[in-house]
Amino acid sequence: MSTSARTEPSRPVSPLDDASAPFYTIGQVASLLGVRPAAIRRFEQERLIAPIRSQGGQRRYSRDEVDRLREVVDLAEEGVTLAGVRRVLALRERVDELEAAAGPDRAADAGPRAGARPDGTVEGVPSAVPSLADQRNDDSFPDIWEEIVWRGLVHVSTDPAELKALLADGPITYYCGFDPTAPSLHLGNLVQLLLLRRLQLAGHRPIGLVGGSTGLIGDPRPTAERTLHSRETVAEWVARLEAQVRRFLSFEGENAARIVNNLDWFGRYSAIDFLRDIGKHFRVGTMLKKDAVAARLSSDAGISYTEFSYQILQGDDFLQLYRNYGCILQTGGSDQWGNLTSGIDLIHKVEGVTAHAIGTPLITNSDGTKFGKSEGNAIWLDPEMCSPYRFYQFWLNQADADVIDRLKVFTFLPRAEIERLEAAVAAEPFKREAQRTLAWEVTSLVHGEEAARAAIAASEALFGQGDLAALDEATLRSAVEELETARLPAGAPVVAALAETGLVSSLSEGRRAIQQGGIYVDNAKVVDENAVLEPALAGGIVVLRRGKRSLAAAFTR
Repeated sequence: MSTSARTEPSRPVSPLDDASAPFYTIGQVASLLGVRPAAIRRFEQERLIAPIRSQGGQRRYSRDEVDRLREVVDLAEEGVTLAGVRRVLALRERVDELEAAAGPDRAADAGPRAGARPDGTVEGVPSAVPSLADQRNDDSFPDIWEEIVWRGLVHVSTDPAELKALLADGPITYYCGFDPTAPSLHLGNLVQLLLLRRLQLAGHRPIGLVGGSTGLIGDPRPTAERTLHSRETVAEWVARLEAQVRRFLSFEGENAARIVNNLDWFGRYSAIDFLRDIGKHFRVGTMLKKDAVAARLSSDAGISYTEFSYQILQGDDFLQLYRNYGCILQTGGSDQWGNLTSGIDLIHKVEGVTAHAIGTPLITNSDGTKFGKSEGNAIWLDPEMCSPYRFYQFWLNQADADVIDRLKVFTFLPRAEIERLEAAVAAEPFKREAQRTLAWEVTSLVHGEEAARAAIAASEALFGQGDLAALDEATLRSAVEELETARLPAGAPVVAALAETGLVSSLSEGRRAIQQGGIYVDNAKVVDENAVLEPALAGGIVVLRRGKRSLAAAFTR
């Protein structure tokens, strides 16, 4: 068997023994094992490994399959033929099933699981997360500007020296806008919310602007026009986004936050007033040079006058906030830089005042893919649109190459602790302490400590390290949503469920697996090959397991 698929010399591979990270993408597996994705697909074609398919069609690999693939790669490097690889893997599967049949969890005799402390807490997972009142900036930095630069939050800005002095000299008023183009904020918005909070902790006064008017239009996307939503829909989304913004800022004290809606001033404009008072300060040539506009003009879709005018509306937002509250700084994503500077220019022309802007970087993964996407779907902050379990798993599955940058941006951990975790990633990546810390911190921050603990409990329960019966239906459904599933009635044979979900290839193989002691239903070993499904978990869900880590689920309702 050729081993030319290797992209680097063979190296030790970290054991993937973290029970709360059950699935990996093909890119993550390729990075972990040092092979090309094409080689992994070849092994799939040879039926040496079997990924599951998510609802979006993306390959996902359990830890069990990653361990199996590692064996395939190592055997291939040793020159073992395909037939020989299959024989070796079959023998090892038999050993695993015999070990499972030997009795529950020899691991229980070996003491607590890796990382566990005597009090039941886990190394790298704090027992509590600071409340809003307990959050602090890192006092190891001389000022807030130095800290946000270190955290990688400044990609582009107006004069850095002026901004540094402005933020150090005294409280200023600053803002960020959030358009209701969806019923929830997402991870890109979370970057802005946390930057607002960091500046507030430094004594400055934040304004969260929710775009009741700009949301009716939408900023230009690079490829096509946005769908226009009804006024009623946008109004509903405004209320939802306002509630989300409020969770991340303090509305008490001398620098209390404030929420505004730009429909309050745009709603009073007539078309003539807007063109006379605001439009006359914008030059079409300058507007055409903005990146978002230029991209659309060169596309087949072109751009409508509605979206072309968006930058004027955002520019006027800044002007209105300057006039009403003395706001002199706007933050936003670097892809919005043209819109940010339109407000700076407008304030300078109309009021003769210098205003500022900070553009945060567009965060991408180390492989160049867009951060915050999972199987083509944004990671939303609303738990109804992205469950806390899925949210937790997203952070837990961050690559070693990305996790430290994520800790800097998305947590309030001090520099010393992040540097300690960086050293831990380099020295002991298999412990995944940085990923577990990241997942705990951000999930607790967004969804609360109770939801974060429930996500951890669900991960552990799936693999026999916790109580499945203690999980509520929503958490359990989230935990099994990426498994192979089947819908069967209560009372259906267990062997039928095994076959329907792909844990075995036939009913006879299912019976043999039960006889060998390798099948579990809801973490209880099945000893009778004629056993039937007796749903006892929330929602009529039945969790099936073969051996240590091969999982599936059956829905009986």
